[in-house]
Amino acid sequence: MSGVRVRFAPSPTGALHIGGVRTALYNFLLARKLKGTMILRIEDTDQSRYVAGAEDYILRSLKWVGIKIDEGIDVGGPHAPYRQSERKEIYKKYATQLIEAGHAYYAFDTETELNAMRDRLKASGSDSLQYDAASRQDMRNSLTLKEEETRQLIEAGNYVIRLKVPDNEEIHLVDLIRGEVLVNSSQVDDKVLMKSDGMPTYHLANVVDDYLMKISHVIRGEEWLPSAPLHVLLYKFLGWEKEMPQFAHLPLLLKPDGNGKLSKRAADQMGFPIFPLSWQDPETQELAKGFRESGYLPEALINFLAFLGWNPGTTQELFSIDELIEAFSLDRIGKAGAKFDIQKAKWYNEQYLRAKSDQELAAYLQDDVRKENMECTPAKAELISAAMRDRITFPNDLWEKGKFFFVAPISYDEKSLLKNGMKKVKTY
Repeated sequence: MSGVRVRFAPSPTGALHIGGVRTALYNFLLARKLKGTMILRIEDTDQSRYVAGAEDYILRSLKWVGIKIDEGIDVGGPHAPYRQSERKEIYKKYATQLIEAGHAYYAFDTETELNAMRDRLKASGSDSLQYDAASRQDMRNSLTLKEEETRQLIEAGNYVIRLKVPDNEEIHLVDLIRGEVLVNSSQVDDKVLMKSDGMPTYHLANVVDDYLMKISHVIRGEEWLPSAPLHVLLYKFLGWEKEMPQFAHLPLLLKPDGNGKLSKRAADQMGFPIFPLSWQDPETQELAKGFRESGYLPEALINFLAFLGWNPGTTQELFSIDELIEAFSLDRIGKAGAKFDIQKAKWYNEQYLRAKSDQELAAYLQDDVRKENMECTPAKAELISAAMRDRITFPNDLWEKGKFFFVAPISYDEKSLLKNGMKKVKTY
C-alpha cells in the first residue's frame, strides 16, 4: 500500500489521556509499517475549552514516548496551518458550498426555542428529541422562513449552519475493525457545522481537513463511531466519496476490573497515573503525577499500550518499537474493550528495567543518592545495582530497597530475627 497518511488530532483541553497516547501509537505504527506519513493536527475549534499549556504538553508527551511526527504543528508541512483555529476561512468556504448545494441551512433558534422543541417532542411521546428532518419544519431556519426574513437574520449574524440530513436513508460504511456499519439517517440529527462565533464544529473541520490533508486512514476511539455516519454524509455531499479515508474505531480502555471506561477519577482511586507526564491544572493548581514521574520507562509503556486492544498472534510479549512496527496490523485489533491492567504495566517496566546494564542502573541510583546529599562511587553504585537488579520495578527502588547500603537500619523485624535463631535484642 502506498500513500498512507494518518493523523493524530487531539484537542488542547487539558492533559493528554493515556488513551490518546494509545491512539497516537497505533497511527504511528501503521504509518511506519506502510512507509507512510504521521501528522499531528490540533483541533482547537472549541475555544471555550482551550487550556493554556495543553498543546505544549501534547508535544512533550509524544516526544517522551518516542512517537515522531512527520507533519504538523512544531514541524510544518505542505498542508499548514495545522491548528484548526487558524483555518476558519477554509471551513467557511465549504459550509457555504453545502448551503448552495442544498445540503445545509441557516438556523436561528435560540437556546430557549431549542429547549421548548425538546419539551414538545417529549410531551408528544416521541422517541427522538433531536433537531432532524421532522422537527426542523417547526423551527426558525432558512428552510421555513421567508427569503427576506432569512436574509435579515443572516446579516444580523446570530445563526448557526446545520447539515440537512436526508430522511429515511441508509448510510453505509465499512470499519476496518468492526466490519460493516449500517445506520438509518433517521438516527442522525442535523448537526451544527458552523457555530455562531464563526468557528466550525468538529464534524465539519475534521472532514474538511482529512480531505485536504489527504488522510488515508482515520484511526480514532470508539466514542467517535456514532459520528461516523454523519461524516460519511459530509464526504458524499462535498463530492469526496471516492477520497473518503478508511475508518478504524479502537476499542475502549476499561478499568482494571473491566467494569466501565477508564477515567482519571478511577485511576486516582486505584493509585496509578492516567497521563504520560505530570500535569498541573492551570485553574485549580491540582497536580496529577504522570507515568514518567512514577518511574515508568517510555519503551515499557509503549509495549504495554500496544497490547491494549492489539495482539501479534504469537506468544511474544516483549517488543522493541521496531518489532512492533514490523508486527502491527489493524486486522489484529479486537472489538472488545481492553482492561487497563496496571499490574501488567508494572511487569513490563520490570522487564525493561532489569534488562539494563549495571552502568545504566547505577546512573539511576546515583541520582537518588545525590538527592539525599550523599556520595557513591560509580563502582559501588554498579555493585549495588547488580545486587538489587532482581528486586526492582521502578528506578527509585534501587535507593528505596537498597538504602541500607548507605544508612544503618534504625528498626528491624523482631519475628524474622527470632525465626532465624537470633536472640531478642533489648532496648533501653
